[in-house]
Amino acid sequence: MTVRILLVDDQPLIRAALSMVVKDAPDLEIVGEAGDGDEAVRLASELTPSVVVMDIRMPGMDGIEATRRITSGPSAAHVLVLTTFDDDEYVYGALRAGASGFLVKDMGLEEILAAIRVVAAGDALLAPRVTRRLIADLTSRPTPGSSAPPRTLAAITEREQEVLTLIASGLSNTEIADHLHLSITTVKTYVTRLLSKLDARDRVHLVILAYEAGLVTTSR
Repeated sequence: MTVRILLVDDQPLIRAALSMVVKDAPDLEIVGEAGDGDEAVRLASELTPSVVVMDIRMPGMDGIEATRRITSGPSAAHVLVLTTFDDDEYVYGALRAGASGFLVKDMGLEEILAAIRVVAAGDALLAPRVTRRLIADLTSRPTPGSSAPPRTLAAITEREQEVLTLIASGLSNTEIADHLHLSITTVKTYVTRLLSKLDARDRVHLVILAYEAGLVTTSR
């Protein structure tokens, strides 16, 4: 299936650069462009995109509020935040608003296209450096009113633990499949099992659990 993309950025040159690259990808199609959050919310409803590539800092309604409205509304679109700014405030705000991914614009265009495909498939994705900083901050905070030990990983298999470690390192399903010499379908099965066994909300929650259990350290 073709991934339908809505580009949202107040800089026409950024939209033009992404458009040029997308045109050469047979499985991707740009169905609309928006220069601010209000227009993004309207077009997400009208054009039914698969993925909304969302900037954060824009005039009028910003990308975080637009993400919140799109993900809480009738649109089935996944939001991939793509911004110059990877400040913690923006990362946390985007994730709380329901974004499925957070990337920074200094990544290569092919990496961004790969991320669009990952998010369109229903996976969550964070730029590795964003993931490491986010989890380092979250896991450094004491759990309010709780002295319970980290959640045990005894319920998962050795292979599932390998997959969890790679997820916590910021790898996508495709990268995990390449690393472990598995099919994408098999990796997705492992991720589904991990979500169920660890009672995790989503992929980002799996990363947090991996750090809390000491499976991965912030120095990696």
